[in-house]
This record gives sequence, structure tokens and C-alpha cells, in this order.
Amino acid sequence: QVQLVESGGGLVQAGGSLRLSCAVSGGAFRYDMGWFRQAPGKEREFVSAVSRSGGSTWYADSVKGRFTCSRDYAKNTVDLQMNSLKPEDTAVYYCAADLTDWGTKTYKYWGQGTQVTVSS
Repeated sequence: QVQLVESGGGLVQAGGSLRLSCAVSGGAFRYDMGWFRQAPGKEREFVSAVSRSGGSTWYADSVKGRFTCSRDYAKNTVDLQMNSLKPEDTAVYYCAADLTDWGTKTYKYWGQGTQVTVSS
């Protein structure tokens, strides 16, 4: 049974940093992985993705240069290092696994989400 559990969210001031972690179990770690976020009143949006090898990463323009996605093979986690945070980064962040359609950023498995709040 695939399980994705996010952690590391919290409250931070603008300009600060947070590191989100997605613990992966049930064999999902071999899949392509992604991070998404959903702010109140807005649709869920793509943030970042990492290939199954960890060799390739992709980022939304809004986070490029500030966020870094990586895989930790020792811990079976996919991490999202978020620096220079802005109030507009406030959202619930979700981890996803098993990419089925890159064009629509569709993933098969999803975590429950972790709240990130950036104060101005």
C-alpha cells in the first residue's frame, strides 16, 4: 500500500526558509515524484518534480531559484527546500507519486498535505 506523509510545514517570516519532507512507503519511492500547493480559494498548482533517478528536476517559474527538490535514498524521502519565502507561498503543500501524465501533471498517489504559512 502506497503511503506519502508530508512533514516540515509551519509558520515562518518572509525571507525565511523551511524544508518539507515526504516520507514514501509501499514501493512508491521508485516513482517520479512531485510537489504541489493549494492556497485558500485557489486551485492546486504544480511546484516541483523530480525524476525517479533524482537526476532531473523541474520547477514552477514562481519558485525557480528559491526552491530545491531532492531525493534522499537513505531515508526514502523526497524533500523540498524552500528559501526566500514570500507571503504568496502560503498554502497547503502536497507530495505526489507515480506520474501518469506530464502534460497535465497528473499523479496517482497523494499525501495529506502540510500547511506552510509565510507572514509579512
